[in-house]
Amino acid sequence: MANLCLALKLKKVQLFLMFRYQILIEYAGTNFRGWQVQKKGKTVQGLIQEKISKLLKEKIILLGSGRTDTGVHAIEQSAHFDCKNQIKHSDKFLKSINFFLNKEGVAILKIKKRSKNFHARFSAKMRIYKYVIVNRLGALVLEKNRGWHIMKELDLVAMKQGAKKLVGTKDFSTFRASSCKAKSPIKTIKLVKIKSSKNKIEIEFRSQSFLQQQVRSMVGCLKYLGEKKWTLNKFESVMKSKKRILCAPPAPPEGLFLARIIY
Repeated sequence: MANLCLALKLKKVQLFLMFRYQILIEYAGTNFRGWQVQKKGKTVQGLIQEKISKLLKEKIILLGSGRTDTGVHAIEQSAHFDCKNQIKHSDKFLKSINFFLNKEGVAILKIKKRSKNFHARFSAKMRIYKYVIVNRLGALVLEKNRGWHIMKELDLVAMKQGAKKLVGTKDFSTFRASSCKAKSPIKTIKLVKIKSSKNKIEIEFRSQSFLQQQVRSMVGCLKYLGEKKWTLNKFESVMKSKKRILCAPPAPPEGLFLARIIY
C-alpha cells in the first residue's frame, strides 16, 4: 500500500513538472483517415504524435480540439501535448517538425506554451467550420479535393433563408450521424453565414461544438434548397422531424474545412 501511495505521489510530481504546449495545425485531409488515431490507416493525430515523439525523444500524446472525418481539411486545427523538457527555441522546433510533416500535407503553424488549465478540446469556446462549394459547369482542376463541385446553378436567396432557420439552440437529430457518440443532439448554432464570389460559395458555421457529420448534413440540405428540390417549408419540416432518414445526403468531406478554434 505504501509503495502504491509513493508511486501515485511520484506520478503527480512528474505531471506537475511537465510542460504543456498548444500547436496550431494546417492539413489537407485527402490522404488521411481523419484526425483521430485508428488501428488501421494513416491519421493526422497519429502522424504528428509519431514525429513529435521522435523529435523530443519521449512518448507524446496529442489531444486535439475535436475530430475531423476522412477527407476533411483544417486551416487551423488546435491541439496540445505535454512533455518533460521545455521547448526553448520554438522557431527551431517548427522548422524541424515541419521538415517531416510538410511532405505529408501537414504543417504546424504555431507553438505556444500553455498552463496546465488549458485543454485543446474542453477549453474551446467556439469552433468555426467553413464549407466551400464551386458552382460552375467546368470540373475542378486547381481546387480539386478542395470543394464540392456542383454544376446546377444554386439559388443563394433560398439557401440564405434556410441558413437562418439553423441558427439557435435546437435538437439537431436530423443532421446527426448514426455513429455519433455525443450525449445530446441539442446544440447551439451561433452563426450560419453564406457568401459568394464569382463561382465560389462559402458557408460558415459557428458553434461551441457540433454533432458528427452535422455540418456536412446541413450543407446537403441547403443544397436541396438551392436546387429547388425542397421548399423552405420542406427544409424546416425535415429539420424539426428529428429523423435522420429524411435528411438530404451529406455534402462530401473534401469541401469542409475546420477554420479556427476560439478560446
